[in-house]
Amino acid sequence: MSGFWWYLQGSNQGHMDFQSIALPSELRYRVVLIAGAKIESFFVYPKHFFKKINSYLRVDKKTNMVLTVDVGNTRIKAAVFEGSTVLENFVFEKNELEKKIKIILEKFQNCTDLVVASVGNVEKQSFLTFEGQLKIHFLTHEDVFPFINKYATPKTLGIDRMVLAAGATLQFPKQNRLVIDAGTCITYDFIDENDNYLGGAISPGLRLRYEALHNFTAKLPLLTLDTPESYIGNSTKEAIHSGVVNGFVYEIDGFIDEYRENFSNFIIILTGGDAEFLAKRLKNTIFANSNFLLESLNQTFQYKIDND
Repeated sequence: MSGFWWYLQGSNQGHMDFQSIALPSELRYRVVLIAGAKIESFFVYPKHFFKKINSYLRVDKKTNMVLTVDVGNTRIKAAVFEGSTVLENFVFEKNELEKKIKIILEKFQNCTDLVVASVGNVEKQSFLTFEGQLKIHFLTHEDVFPFINKYATPKTLGIDRMVLAAGATLQFPKQNRLVIDAGTCITYDFIDENDNYLGGAISPGLRLRYEALHNFTAKLPLLTLDTPESYIGNSTKEAIHSGVVNGFVYEIDGFIDEYRENFSNFIIILTGGDAEFLAKRLKNTIFANSNFLLESLNQTFQYKIDND
């Protein structure tokens, strides 16, 4: 049985061509694939030959990248995805939007789509500036989502909360899910095991609580987030830290306990800017992921493409 030495070699036109050289008789093919500077030699049986060739072609193929952007009440968060893999995360101020996106697109030139979820005050035109470079997608209530929205006022449900619910539905199928997003506000969103979005709760986040104590009283100072030394604050400063931080933690644990009493097969997802700070202080077992919204935005976009 004649054997051949097969190899894959770049042509002058920039694509890959198969070439073959006759070799001494052999029961198996010896295959050498040459893709740029990468050379690998191996033995394969004939029936696996094309399967192996295709695997190398897939490695060389460039995957489209997606830039996801979350416009929040305070800042903008963004991430570049290749498939489901996060390549890099970004956080910047709203007045830096166009400059930062330009830098991101210069670095990741394979980005084909820009997906935006916005609850903050940013003009659409700031994104449409880049319309000549890639496709722009603004997620809205009219898009397809992987859950049934049973909110009494569905048009008032924040798009960020809808994206989080979609991510929880897609990533944790057939479970009762509570998504807790600890940002400027803290939101609680519940999706049952039958993929019904039922609602949740909204309350002030940590920063808002510090600001409210200062802005709506005559003499309380404006403090920034810090870990209280004790639940018994022995000074005005420590009393504020204890009240804000411990009150926040007790609130979250209280909500979780209430859900646990009423639902089994349950998972809690904690995300948002204060997720890491809170995760170590909650008594309940949770899945903490500060990037869950951006990951959910990418998953929601992929779901939209597959179901449009």
